[in-house]
Amino acid sequence: MELGAGELAAEDRYKKVQYDAAEIDELLVKIFLEAHREAPPEIVIDVDATDLPLHGHQEQRFFHGFYNHYCYLPLYIVCGEHLLGVRLRPANLDASAGALEEIEGIVGQIRQAWPHTRIILRADSGFCREALLSWCEANQVDYAFGFARNERLRRIIDAEMQQAAALRQRTGQAARVFTEFAYQTNDSWSQPRRVVAKAEQIEGKENPRYVVTSLAADSWPPQKLYEELYCARGDMENRIKEQYSLFAGRVSAATLRANQLRLYLAAAAYILMCGFRRLALAGTTWARSQCETIRLQLLRVGAQVRITARKVWVSMASSYPHWRTFEHAFLQLRS
Repeated sequence: MELGAGELAAEDRYKKVQYDAAEIDELLVKIFLEAHREAPPEIVIDVDATDLPLHGHQEQRFFHGFYNHYCYLPLYIVCGEHLLGVRLRPANLDASAGALEEIEGIVGQIRQAWPHTRIILRADSGFCREALLSWCEANQVDYAFGFARNERLRRIIDAEMQQAAALRQRTGQAARVFTEFAYQTNDSWSQPRRVVAKAEQIEGKENPRYVVTSLAADSWPPQKLYEELYCARGDMENRIKEQYSLFAGRVSAATLRANQLRLYLAAAAYILMCGFRRLALAGTTWARSQCETIRLQLLRVGAQVRITARKVWVSMASSYPHWRTFEHAFLQLRS
């Protein structure tokens, strides 16, 4: 199915299935919106890039020094457990390449349905770019982006680092001190911005971290912003791992376009699994299980299927341990 060309002439005798990327992108956001009974007061959208290793000579295949192999560099956009967008990209691009266009479309679609919902954009330092920061500020989208370390930043928090070092020496435990300051880059930023800093001393070395944000200090003081908001972005890695468990890594087709469809197919499988988790497994211990666990332990089971004129009989082994959960899911989906 994914091997269809981008454009097919009317006289082509054998037509493979085509896809409309714009329609699929819109559908991903539409399903997210429909999963909520009412508009939430606030949502946090996470953006991240990952590597999809390549073992052949696929179109636009490049070696990535950080990952140390040939790969693609897809962009994932999620909100909680909901997938809002996925874009396959070659690996010779900046991590933030194309992110602004994707975010602009997704935020626009969300704002049409939820005009009063506050939107916070969250990402690591690979996305801390002037174009994205200034777009957020111009469109009333808040942000919390990691900010890469440099010597100038380190000098600003020198007092806090000394304080953290003294605290570690006294307690013998890792110590962290939080602070904030207004910061202006030499030439890349259009204006000063709020930067939250974590001055941390761990065994044998310093571990400073920085976050640039548009959020106000009265609602988000430095420690709360870093520990409760920014660090929570780590959960997005679980969403990406779930894509892998549903075969997003099988990008072995020759063309980038064909492999984009393979990512869409994995995304569709993930959305079905999320819906199954939310609707069929509500009220069970499986409601927060990973897609891989549900697929392998609850759904991928041996059974005997008999079809009669009036019924379909599914007979499972008497030793199957999760039959009550399976029954619960069935009844939930019927209701």
